[in-house]
Amino acid sequence: MNDHIRVLKNRNVVKGYKEYFFTRSEAENALRFHRSIPCYKETALKSFSSTSEKYGVGAILVKDESERFGLNAFKGLGGSYAIFRILCDYFGMDHRTSVYEDFQDPEIRIMCEKIEFVTATDGNHGKGVAWASRMFGCKSHVLMPKGSADSRKQAIKEVGASSVIITDLNYDKTVSLAKKFANENGWILVQDTSWEGYEDTPRHIIEGYLTMAQEIIGQMGEKKPTHVFLQAGVGAMAGGITGYLMDIFKDDPPIITVAEPETVACVYLSAETADGRPHSVEGDPETIMAGLNCGTPCSITWPVLRDAVSFYCACDDCITERGMRAYAFPEHGDPAVVSGESGAVTYGLLLELLKDRELRNIWNIDENSTILLINTEGATDLVNYEKILGRGDDQ
Repeated sequence: MNDHIRVLKNRNVVKGYKEYFFTRSEAENALRFHRSIPCYKETALKSFSSTSEKYGVGAILVKDESERFGLNAFKGLGGSYAIFRILCDYFGMDHRTSVYEDFQDPEIRIMCEKIEFVTATDGNHGKGVAWASRMFGCKSHVLMPKGSADSRKQAIKEVGASSVIITDLNYDKTVSLAKKFANENGWILVQDTSWEGYEDTPRHIIEGYLTMAQEIIGQMGEKKPTHVFLQAGVGAMAGGITGYLMDIFKDDPPIITVAEPETVACVYLSAETADGRPHSVEGDPETIMAGLNCGTPCSITWPVLRDAVSFYCACDDCITERGMRAYAFPEHGDPAVVSGESGAVTYGLLLELLKDRELRNIWNIDENSTILLINTEGATDLVNYEKILGRGDDQ
């Protein structure tokens, strides 16, 4: 086995279809809204043919979210759809028929100027919320955990946040602070994780992520993924995509693997504890995968991750570093992909599996496998990105 990866096989995967929230119908409505945004453009599904041939698999496909809405990550999908749903409720509009253009009415814009949102973020989610808030004419306030890169803070300010603060708290405590600020100031919390009593907005955020999945299925045509690798922080995106795939492929779902940082693998911990409940990683864990540095699983996606994921992997930072370099310097003929620390861990993990015969057998990977990955972010910390690629000033 690999010294840099902890592997947990789920021996209690629920057999047969079990309906979750995140279905094709929710995905279709999110995609309908996103298509109404003027800057919407489908992101590419890239084929790594040379790498597939090298390792003897049928196909490796990568959904590249590094150019989504010009935000360098997929998170704008969730932030924009959640704010759309909040504003639809606020103005008494039907989310099933309303589109972005409906919010350009002068009277609505004037009222939107008085609405303020708040969120906690490791970077990409806050950027998405700030961008979406400005798009609708609202204000936003973003809190970041200690250790956040100043470049990520600046990027959030540049897309329109009214204020951005790096706290001296870890991620979970920063979420609590955002909730406190919302209550004290009359702001609306837009958080991408859930807890008892706070589930509607996180669910809408996750439904927004399903636009990626809808695009992927359309782009794959007649092909079907046999293996899907998803990265997880709180597990919102991973759980949403998993639920969608369970709905689409009811009779023959793919083998789904969730990858997390080794130091803060809360989904892995929850699965390993095996009491059916989510569990938190305590303390102030460190990882270069800033967007995945989250200690508590999302309560509304945890049941999907518990029941439908086949493998949980806790990965050392060197795994994502390998993925970043492999994306940037691909096999001859394969497309280069700009991938940040949280975007590349699944590719680094896959490459480790492909070179190990024992692991390939455990995952049932062979020449007929069609493997799907999502590059969730580009180079969100450019200095560290260049350093990992061997192009930093200290090289």
